[in-house]
Amino acid sequence: MSVDNRIASNRWLIAGGVLTAAAALLHLAVIAGGPDWYRFFGAGEEMARMAEQGSPRPAIVTLGIAAILATWSAYAFAGAGLIRRLPLMRTALVAIATIYLLRGLILAPLALFRPAAIDAFTLWSSLIVLGYGIAYAVGTWRAWPILSAARTR
Repeated sequence: MSVDNRIASNRWLIAGGVLTAAAALLHLAVIAGGPDWYRFFGAGEEMARMAEQGSPRPAIVTLGIAAILATWSAYAFAGAGLIRRLPLMRTALVAIATIYLLRGLILAPLALFRPAAIDAFTLWSSLIVLGYGIAYAVGTWRAWPILSAARTR
């Protein structure tokens, strides 16, 4: 199997990229959906109230998150060989996987030390991003030799 075929067959990074792109689009939908969407998706009452008052801050923060997620999605697709290689590819993929995994694993110390802090949003969002982190971690691990080889070309 050629290097290009091995990269493009990395279903883990493709899945991570698709999931992260969907999360980016969801953040854009929250901006369009307004205060009720901020509440429903767990942004907090303060963000929802600011949106109700016409403050640009919730939209700016949410747009920033969407941009970061879109960038992370691009790194997953680049790691899978679907788009051109991006700068600091291996470093970025490891960092993204680590951030997702740490965010997902926050559930364990919360369950031990602050179980009352675990609401439905915290539970589900932690499990979801843990899945994202696993996709990025496994995909990066599988692509590592290819990403290393591509670096020297």
